[in-house]
Amino acid sequence: MAGKTVTAEFAVTAPGPTRNPHHPAHTPGGSSSGSAAAVAAGMVPLALGTQTVGSMIRPAAYCGVVGFKPTYGRIPLDGVIPNALSFDTLGWYATDVAGVALAASVLLDGWRGGRGGPERPEQVPVPGRPSRPVLGVPVGPYLERAGEEALRAFKEQRELLGDAGYEVREVPVMDDFDAVVEQLFTMNRYEVARAHADWFARFGDRYREQTTAAIRQGQAIGDAAYEAARTRRAAFRARLAAASAGAGIDLWLAPAATGPAPADLTTTGTSIMCLPWSNAGLPSLSLPAGRAADGLPLGLQLVAAEGADEALLDAATGIERVLNGAGGEGASGR
Repeated sequence: MAGKTVTAEFAVTAPGPTRNPHHPAHTPGGSSSGSAAAVAAGMVPLALGTQTVGSMIRPAAYCGVVGFKPTYGRIPLDGVIPNALSFDTLGWYATDVAGVALAASVLLDGWRGGRGGPERPEQVPVPGRPSRPVLGVPVGPYLERAGEEALRAFKEQRELLGDAGYEVREVPVMDDFDAVVEQLFTMNRYEVARAHADWFARFGDRYREQTTAAIRQGQAIGDAAYEAARTRRAAFRARLAAASAGAGIDLWLAPAATGPAPADLTTTGTSIMCLPWSNAGLPSLSLPAGRAADGLPLGLQLVAAEGADEALLDAATGIERVLNGAGGEGASGR
């Protein structure tokens, strides 16, 4: 065990001193900033982190490593200081999918893959099923939140996967995305305020301004508004699952972040591209996928159905191979 890595304060948004290994003037993301940067810098081969909204997937994209957030609830959170208990999930980083899968075989409750990583279903074809997973692109207001560079790279990634034999389908979804964002942050802020009720009452003057603001927002949210948001989240999860099943897709495909890491050490960036998947408790993974014009890494996000962590890692192995084969270092961001 090498040691404890830096996080944003209490896994909210106040950044720590960690910088992006690819360019020290840029943020490594957050909240699990130190873990992503440590793997990207070659300090450790594997590092743990947590994700409430985008705290694993976004740093993985910014730092050019593989980041994995399992299905909500598949790993116990004993010993973790909560941010928002309805979303908090333990995850980890490695330099490739094989490293992430090896850790998954040890850490995931009820692991259903092979001993050293996921089984490879493409090696044992199942009658009536395509040899590769069908990929879905969530077109609509959500995807429009990505920046120009992220969307350009995403278009290239879709074309690469299509050329490699993957079926990519566009699926209109989340036309009420603004309402989904509001629902998640109602729950998140309410829960972080309750998690820190005792400490904040005693030590509120020691919290950083970003954490204080989040707690104050949560204190202003009443029980009725929180319960209404919980009901709306359940409906959102059902709609998202129905959209996936109706379109016949196996994985959602999206940019892992709105673009490359911002040149701003006072922010950890935005988690908006991870938000719906965390809201639904789905397993997600970020693969290094090309570089922006300034040379900083970009990430491709893969999202599977609830509980389908093994299938996600299986599919990521093949997709990683396609991205790496499209130009080596330039395609993979490493």
